[in-house]
Amino acid sequence: MKSAPLPDDEPARLKALTSYNILDTLPEDVYDDITRLASEICRTPISLVSLVDKDRQWFKSKQRLADDETHRDYSFCAHAILKPDEIFIVPDARADDRFFDNPYTVGDPRVVFYAGVPLVNPEGHALGSLCVIDHRPRTLTDNQLMSLKALAKWVSTQFELRKTQMALDEARQKQKADHQAIITTRYALQTDAQPLLQSIITASNTLADNDPRPDQAPHISAIQQNGHSLGQLLKTLYTGKGSAK
Repeated sequence: MKSAPLPDDEPARLKALTSYNILDTLPEDVYDDITRLASEICRTPISLVSLVDKDRQWFKSKQRLADDETHRDYSFCAHAILKPDEIFIVPDARADDRFFDNPYTVGDPRVVFYAGVPLVNPEGHALGSLCVIDHRPRTLTDNQLMSLKALAKWVSTQFELRKTQMALDEARQKQKADHQAIITTRYALQTDAQPLLQSIITASNTLADNDPRPDQAPHISAIQQNGHSLGQLLKTLYTGKGSAK
């Protein structure tokens, strides 16, 4: 058995895979529909949406396979991602020196025929594959190959939709947090700054009402005017509305 070498872009590929936050998530109908269609079109008992992680391949969707993941060393899909632009086909794993003694060929689930289309993201990284598997040697027709490629594009599109939705959710959470920060600031202005300002205005009014010296009057007047302006500003910040003209 020959385990697949690492792709040249392995660090960036793993980083891209992680960015979708899809590993170890629950099954979803959209992916199960795709694997079901793949099995039906290609007439295979097994089909998978397989994602190749650092040391394992994990199945986002599977038809007629018990395992949720397998070791990467035994993975056919780890070979498929080496050439992102090509479909990877093994007509008979028993006659292929890479797979003839693979535990998943000589034992369950008895992978003899394999065809996998790499799931490539917009940056060109192959995250895994949409694959179909049979227990006997065989090939696929041109129409079946074309359909399998189309279904793989559908999977990749779903990944991008997922990532977009994650970004939207994050933006909404940030907007919610920013709104809460504004409310907190307004509350602080009301409870802390407003009483302090009012005490300053009251003190300046008291001074103005007690016959200040001529040299004090301009300063007291300035305090009153600035206090009034600051009060209007605090009111605007607190209510979120401009002052009336």
